[in-house]
Amino acid sequence: MHHHGQFPKTRLRRLRKNANIRDLVREVDFDIGDLILPLFIKHGSGLKTPIASMPGHFQWSVDKLEEEIKTLTQLGIKSIILFGIPKIKDGLGKDSYSDDGIIQAAIPAIKKAAPDMLVISDSCFCEYTDHGHCGVIEHGNEIDNDKTLELLVKQAVSHAKAGADIIAPSGMMDGMVQAIRHGLDNAGYHNIPILSYSVKYSSSMYGPFRDAAEGAPKFGDRRTHQMDFANIHESLRECALDIAEGADMLMVKPAHTYLDIITRVKQAYPALPLGAYHTSGEYAMIKAAAEKGWMDERSTALEVLTAIRRAGADFIITYYAKEVANWLTR
Repeated sequence: MHHHGQFPKTRLRRLRKNANIRDLVREVDFDIGDLILPLFIKHGSGLKTPIASMPGHFQWSVDKLEEEIKTLTQLGIKSIILFGIPKIKDGLGKDSYSDDGIIQAAIPAIKKAAPDMLVISDSCFCEYTDHGHCGVIEHGNEIDNDKTLELLVKQAVSHAKAGADIIAPSGMMDGMVQAIRHGLDNAGYHNIPILSYSVKYSSSMYGPFRDAAEGAPKFGDRRTHQMDFANIHESLRECALDIAEGADMLMVKPAHTYLDIITRVKQAYPALPLGAYHTSGEYAMIKAAAEKGWMDERSTALEVLTAIRRAGADFIITYYAKEVANWLTR
């Protein structure tokens, strides 16, 4: 007879032995309410233009939004974030703060189709400017931070007026949260929260998005305002500033390749809701591998999204929201 001391007293496999017990002790769950779907809205009519590098995604014209919003509602998707592609781009990105701009037309159409849909408006300029940069270009090729802030305020107020529920400034301009908070409050929108892209890295993971939003810079890059991907502590400084300026929620972008940053931010600021943006490139990598038959798409995507939640994100902006909605209900 074996002496019982040779065998483990604690057997962790006991809690893995069947699906029900695994479900019972699972630490991180996510459901469709934790996911936000990006939508690309383009000037024109009758448009549902496929985005080549993002299979399953389209540029929609406003007149085609109703059917898509109804589909999302049926799937249980409760939140979307909007990116606009205007008719005319100019040096200041005027369409973004014009009463008859693309987003200003889209939001009422969405609210009409689904009054309870949570509409987050991305506030930046790269999709609206002819040079493709995130702000006002001055002195050669420099982005003028403070002139850009003035226009960001106009844009945020204009989107709030159109019915946006949340303003999400993404341009990584210094002081953008403070400027937008001040502007919204002055215009009477005290109750509109700001979801700041607090920690946004200069990343290769945005490649397909540039096709989708037609916002690639015509010269140079974004490294003077987006963060250096080698840096950790700088992300905490960015968050501290945004919190001091009145941000209601924080975000880390990209997500899948920045799990450590998500964890550090959540540990440093547990009281603030934290979002993570699972970016176009991170989506495209899984899609491409799945198309080649090299990985199983469903299990890979669900694992990655769970990892983002496990790292500390309370909610995730992801291009997989529709597929996940289907997977979770089946």
